Amino acid sequence: MNFFKRMQDKIAGKGQSQSQAPSPELDQEVAQRAATSISPLAPPIAKATPKQMPKTGTLEAVRHLIAVGSGKGGVGKSTVALNLALALQKLGKKVGLVDADVYGPSQQHMTRAARPQMLEGELIEPPLVEGVKVISVAMFAAAGQAQMLRGPMAAQVLKQFLTQVAWGELDYLVIDLPPGTGDIQLTLAQSVPLSGAIIVTTPQELSLIDVRKAVSMFQTLNVPLLGVIENMSYFVCDQCTKKHYLFGQGGGQKIATEYGTNLLAEIPLDPRIGEASDSGRPAVTHFPQSDIAKTYLTVADRLLAQHILQRESDGALGYFVLEWKKL
Repeated sequence: MNFFKRMQDKIAGKGQSQSQAPSPELDQEVAQRAATSISPLAPPIAKATPKQMPKTGTLEAVRHLIAVGSGKGGVGKSTVALNLALALQKLGKKVGLVDADVYGPSQQHMTRAARPQMLEGELIEPPLVEGVKVISVAMFAAAGQAQMLRGPMAAQVLKQFLTQVAWGELDYLVIDLPPGTGDIQLTLAQSVPLSGAIIVTTPQELSLIDVRKAVSMFQTLNVPLLGVIENMSYFVCDQCTKKHYLFGQGGGQKIATEYGTNLLAEIPLDPRIGEASDSGRPAVTHFPQSDIAKTYLTVADRLLAQHILQRESDGALGYFVLEWKKL
């Protein structure tokens, strides 16, 4: 059975019974992690220890992995991830983008990316969108089809995107995370060494509540914070130049100050962004003279200036032994 067929069967939930335990075909590490999930009564700390093993995946030539997360849905995280990836590419970097939101993938719709091509050795060639390599579970599913996957199976899909996609040589692989702090986030942070995480929030306290949980997760997993992006920060109407703070003010700066990181940008609420996303025309490439496009380029510049991302890397694919300890 080829890769595409297996992926389509996973997404459709074929062979999975609602009362069934995770399939024995699942990666043992992921299944075991799901069975011993984090308990709020005894929160474990994941200590990642490098282990020398042969590199057999497809991330050897990827210098840095950057996670874009929030802990909260509906903050525009996927739009930020896509436009940031395109901004990095415009600055001359080789960039890839993984849509890790297995249950609610957005990147295929926002980019209109073509279906991946199969290569030899069960590898797939990701399609190019404005020079950025993109992969999403939506490329393997029919429109409107629900992704009926248990947590361990969804985590395995992410691992396949990291190890069975021919990423080639990349400066940055941007990973668009789903909401929450579950299996997919843990699988990512515990499977490969992330260079850092970008936190996306909206200004109101309701968003900050979940964002703090995401920050806590990254800190627990020893993932450096690269900064905070406040999305939908304000609105400027056509008849005036005044900033209208529809969802409150200063939430992004508040989070940045609390956790000792940088506020990378305050991105305004602009109806053109929604229209661009629906039509598969990202702002950075299709509205390059807009203030929002220029803001994303500024964010990319600020990221590239950080010492963490200036370090030379011999490849992002590392192997780690996880030691779980109770507090």
